[in-house]
Amino acid sequence: MAADLSQIVKAYDVRGVVPDQWDEALAELFGAAFVRVTDATAVVTGHDMRPSSPGLSAAFARGAAGQGADVTEIGLCSTDQLYYASGALNLPGAMFTASHNPARYNGIKLCRAGAAPVGQDTGLADIRALVEEWSDTGAPQKAGTTGTVTRRDTLEDYAAHLRSLVDLTGIRPLKVVVDAGNGMGGHTVPTVLAGLPLTLVPMYFELDGTFPNHEANPLDPANLVDLQKRVREEGADLGLAFDGDADRCFVVDERGEPVSPSAVTALVASRELARNGGTGTVIHNLITSRSVPEVVRENGGTPERTRVGHSFIKAEMARTGAIFGGEHSAHYYFRDFWNADTGMLAALHVLAALGEQQGTLSALVDQYDRYAGSGEINSTVDDQAARLAAIRAAYDGREGVTLDDLDGLTVSAADWWFNVRPSNTEPLLRLNAEARDEATMIRIRDEALALIRQ
Repeated sequence: MAADLSQIVKAYDVRGVVPDQWDEALAELFGAAFVRVTDATAVVTGHDMRPSSPGLSAAFARGAAGQGADVTEIGLCSTDQLYYASGALNLPGAMFTASHNPARYNGIKLCRAGAAPVGQDTGLADIRALVEEWSDTGAPQKAGTTGTVTRRDTLEDYAAHLRSLVDLTGIRPLKVVVDAGNGMGGHTVPTVLAGLPLTLVPMYFELDGTFPNHEANPLDPANLVDLQKRVREEGADLGLAFDGDADRCFVVDERGEPVSPSAVTALVASRELARNGGTGTVIHNLITSRSVPEVVRENGGTPERTRVGHSFIKAEMARTGAIFGGEHSAHYYFRDFWNADTGMLAALHVLAALGEQQGTLSALVDQYDRYAGSGEINSTVDDQAARLAAIRAAYDGREGVTLDDLDGLTVSAADWWFNVRPSNTEPLLRLNAEARDEATMIRIRDEALALIRQ
């Protein structure tokens, strides 16, 4: 009986519990199917520090080689390092990671040559269908020569490429605390930051996929507490926190206060626009702060609003030729990084911006953090559509209020807005609200929550 992969093949990647939901035998089939669907003659693979990652990655390589593709294994790497390899080598790629998920999980992030994303509509559904078809019999070997499997270290080249995209030559000495969360930041940060005038205070740099100190998910405020405390104790200029596969970076200022990813997006956007002669398109999703399009326009750029999610961001980056894109979740996308996301490059921009002047990070980001935001608030509901309809009815026709349906429902007025989006996988509605001042934000937030939860 063919395997049912509906629980592990998600919209943009493969992810599930090992070995309960998937194992090396399935990983080998995924490797074979990936080559068949992409028609690749060569692929590149990498993996994070989870105990199951090396075995899964090696099995995928066997499957790919069995279909005649030559495999370049770059071994331990961050997800953006795998994207670098896919772009620089112009090869389809597979990264073995479950990002910030607990230790028992693992997954595969797939891309075509040049780090172009693979999702349900761009090959992942076809890959799943082949794996299910072959799960009883195994993948048929391709007639002819089996592909080769070779190792290649790309860490130094990846670091050099990132540093070539940000001018760090004039920065002053800075003290930086970095919390790698026992994830891949512990592998990449020392090489990327080598040679810069930085005093680096490392936290949890030991690669350990069991995450003994805290989850490698800086989006949860509980996982920033250790970093915030250490920044204050050290009198550091800033702190950086990476998630498990080190493709996202969160920033805290010299007071240990989190810097909004929207403020980081605005800061990096202003620098990328300057780097491109004061012109260019910048993508932002619809729940980033209004600060972002304002700063983009002030710096000569064109803001482009899109739905939440990396597949939408990357598609708009490609369609518009955008120079940069940012999300509220601390994913940052760069045209000069094959439209892929790299938190490390965003971190270099923050270091450069801070190091080029004498003030504090909190003072620097004040100009980019202009509104009061609620953050994302999740509510369990019985009927997502009915609750959204109730919100629409409450605001439709109000003077000065506009509604739009780009992603969920966004309700906007002159000095506030909120968005309510349904989860695709759980009976949740996600609320994000923002206003010119804290009191207005609280009023709008509570009004929307009352409608969601009534």
